[in-house]
Amino acid sequence: MTLFYIFVLNYYIKRMKFVSLGSGSSGNCYLLQSGETSILLDAGISMRSLKKHLKDFCVSLEHDIAAVFVTHDHADHIKSVGNIAIDCNKTIYATQLVHEGIACNRCLKICIPAACRAYIEKDVTLELGNFRITPFDVPHDSRDCVGYVVEADGVRFCLITDVGHVTDTIREQVGKANYLVLESNHDANMLMMGKYSPYLKERISGDRGHLNNEQAAYLLAEYATPQLRHVWLCHLSEENNHPELARKTVEAVLRQHGIIPGVDFNVDILKRKSPSEMYSLT
Repeated sequence: MTLFYIFVLNYYIKRMKFVSLGSGSSGNCYLLQSGETSILLDAGISMRSLKKHLKDFCVSLEHDIAAVFVTHDHADHIKSVGNIAIDCNKTIYATQLVHEGIACNRCLKICIPAACRAYIEKDVTLELGNFRITPFDVPHDSRDCVGYVVEADGVRFCLITDVGHVTDTIREQVGKANYLVLESNHDANMLMMGKYSPYLKERISGDRGHLNNEQAAYLLAEYATPQLRHVWLCHLSEENNHPELARKTVEAVLRQHGIIPGVDFNVDILKRKSPSEMYSLT
């Protein structure tokens, strides 16, 4: 093997990689890799699905995953954290309030043992393997909720999901991101005309609920910078949204602001119940 190919191989191995293993009310889980370090952001899918999907990408939950970082304590984000902690002896990182919420969540059949709990603080960076990970505040109707900035290999990856309303902190993070996973939960008209109860409609559309397609679109249009390379729209509602509707809404608003999807940055939709491809983040 020539020195050139060794250089190319090492460059590829060191690049951060991203996979969505599930994104929606049925379960959320994202894989990030850099070199020999692999982490999960949320673990809201079943252990069986999690192990199968990871195996498809040649990743072992037991041997390769360093830790799990949780955004908040709702069931579709924490379904398997207890099993991962006990069966695989993995550390579960979350804020103190999120850990308290996890402990009280009746949907969680297995609790996280104290030895596997690690506590994070908003806006405080921690280092784990190749990663620098910083949680930040996100408004949502849970005990607490955070987004994550994950930095490695010269790139800045940002996850912002389950967002009731856009804050200055969120605007700042969008403005700094190279790669962004952003909630685009529902179409406002579909939600209001749909079968949900008035209470649930108000909860979803409220300032501690979820971002709709237009809110996500205008956030991107107004705060994305030339350093943003790829956006994945996440946590789409099965009942109140559609992948192509979300894409068209976001892309139309971007074009109105002079931003050309696929040229200025890519826009993709994450599937609710199946993995994405593995993306290399350069």
